[in-house]
Amino acid sequence: MATQLLKHHLSSVIVFIKRSVTVQPDFDLGEKMKFFNDNKQFNKTLELFDKHRKPDIQTFSGFIIAQALKACTHLGDLQRGKNIHHLISRHIKKNFHIKSSLIHLYMQCGDVQSAQLLFDKTTKKTLSMHGAMMKGYVKNNMTNEAIDLFNKIKDPDDVLFNLLFNACAQIRTNKALDLVKKVSKEMPKSFYSNPYILSSLLDAFMKCRDVKHAELLFDQCTSKVLPMYGAMMKGYMENNQPHKAIDLFNKIEKPDEFVSSILFNICAQLGTNEALSLVKKVSQEMPKSFHSNPYILSSLLDALIKCEDVKYAELLFNKSTNKNLPMYGAIMNAYNKEDKSLKALNLFNQMKIDGDYSICESIVKDIPNVLLNNEIENALIDMWGKCGCTDKAKEVFENNPKPDQVAYTTMINSYGLNGMGVQALELYRKMPEEFINEVTYICVLSACSHSGLIEEARLIFKNIPTKTERIYGTMIDCLSRGSYFEQAEELIDEHERFNLPVLTMYMALLSGARNANNSELSQNIYDRMRKIFPDMKNSLTSAAVLLANVYTSSGDIDAASNIRNELNRSGTMKKIGLSWTVINGHAFEFRAHDQSYPRSTEIYAEIKNISKQLIQHGHQYDSSWITLALNDDETVESVLYGHSERLAIAWNFVQNPNATRIQVTNNLRVCGDCHRAIKLIASIRHCEIIVRDANRIHHFSTNGQCSCNDYF
Repeated sequence: MATQLLKHHLSSVIVFIKRSVTVQPDFDLGEKMKFFNDNKQFNKTLELFDKHRKPDIQTFSGFIIAQALKACTHLGDLQRGKNIHHLISRHIKKNFHIKSSLIHLYMQCGDVQSAQLLFDKTTKKTLSMHGAMMKGYVKNNMTNEAIDLFNKIKDPDDVLFNLLFNACAQIRTNKALDLVKKVSKEMPKSFYSNPYILSSLLDAFMKCRDVKHAELLFDQCTSKVLPMYGAMMKGYMENNQPHKAIDLFNKIEKPDEFVSSILFNICAQLGTNEALSLVKKVSQEMPKSFHSNPYILSSLLDALIKCEDVKYAELLFNKSTNKNLPMYGAIMNAYNKEDKSLKALNLFNQMKIDGDYSICESIVKDIPNVLLNNEIENALIDMWGKCGCTDKAKEVFENNPKPDQVAYTTMINSYGLNGMGVQALELYRKMPEEFINEVTYICVLSACSHSGLIEEARLIFKNIPTKTERIYGTMIDCLSRGSYFEQAEELIDEHERFNLPVLTMYMALLSGARNANNSELSQNIYDRMRKIFPDMKNSLTSAAVLLANVYTSSGDIDAASNIRNELNRSGTMKKIGLSWTVINGHAFEFRAHDQSYPRSTEIYAEIKNISKQLIQHGHQYDSSWITLALNDDETVESVLYGHSERLAIAWNFVQNPNATRIQVTNNLRVCGDCHRAIKLIASIRHCEIIVRDANRIHHFSTNGQCSCNDYF
């Protein structure tokens, strides 16, 4: 909203410059530059500026200088902007419009010190300068400085009020909410007819979690504009009231791209069949021009994927002629979610053909220069955490002077995935209270779950003010892993008093019972699942496999065989185990018992060699982890050493016999036999092995121990 309001000020700035600057006007050049800027062709603006540049830059009009600085700002070309500043520095003391443009350039390019210096040296400060400073403070995560500056201004205009509300929305604290309420009561009544200010005010209320005040203000408005609807819909989404957002969307006669994109984001958050139907309906009814907007398509693809209609998303993606990076990212994420990592890599290579590879390449090259960008830093924390490199994730986190909500949560999640529950708790306790949300609670409870910190998890859960379905599910998983089955069942019953049953809660309980080899409880849970979720065939198949494993472990072979025979008769298939590993820069995918590789003979020779060494070191193969009846040509040993992660490990040793570090990603939870075997392999071969499975990351060290301490 602030950007749109600033356009009004910039237009008046330009008019003033045209009238007041007495040097050669060169209006044709200025108008051409303005045309390119208005059409976001900023490189062409500067090419034109360079082409017509004169020996004495002062002969350019102030209007032309302002257009050149605007292009530098949008391109993030700080050095070029500084060069222009240097050339005109002696002649801008009284030209406050160009000073505003320079402050805006420095702030938007992250050079706060230069902007501050120029602002402080200026004796006559205009509202435009204050606006450029406040907008810069907000952009550079210095919201308190923006508020302090606002409080020093005698008669703030609409732009400055708007920027203040944006700053408070970014802070999201009770103190910020109090300031929003105070300032909104004191601002001129005429500003209440400004839809852009009202949109920012609504956004501030929503982000400070005062939904009732936002609703009251919205309902009182007689002339509502689409940005106001957008602010309310985003607010409902952020405050876990997605259905209110959908109801509001249905009242809009002609939604624009922005509002439609918000709806798709809300449906993606829901991920239900009803949300999928709405996404398809709206996408079919929206104007054709929207389908050429890559940003709407990115949101649409994300919604389709999260509502589990990847085929339809793929169809839309392939039809699109104007693909952008978020669209590629959405489809690649879908492939990864469906365990099609090689397909995702192939799509990345396709980006070269489609002309987008250079963009990716430039982003990667620029990362060292833009590490102050929180989004990039947070993505790096997530990447290093999921690669098992928590030290590097921690380094990125600690180098950020002002980590945001996502940074804290991502780092907590990284610790949790890698079995570092104590460190996750320590960081959670240091996290600013206003940053803590549903995702934070889920990550810290999950970290406790994977490290056996049951009491700590109980205390956190007890103090959570609003417990969502996912929070309940995570706590149930934590209790089940610790074999606190009665308490886990009590939580399920508590949740179901006011909500429908959730399958993942029962799967967590069943997994815990399987770990404890509790066949009676496992059977009871499975029977209850069949009754409550009769149509969820895939999940019931996974549950049946777990139940069969329990019976095998407890020695009831007949019961296990009956379940497996029933699965065979019904034609249901267990999910195939897949593993990926990267060797010498090349990615490889393995299926369980895979023999598709040209060098399979070498792989299986290495597998047998490893198996021989395992047995010599006391390993006994555990048949309870075999889910199907053995064929005539199979043994317990051959079935278990053919698991996909072991093939991936063997292939690493075939390629690099003296490997000291191996990394494998698995789409399923690592089985107990593989877990014990890999601990021994790491010790025998003096090789650190990192396995990321469906639940967590296992660090198998050369001393024969795993980071999970066998708690998985």
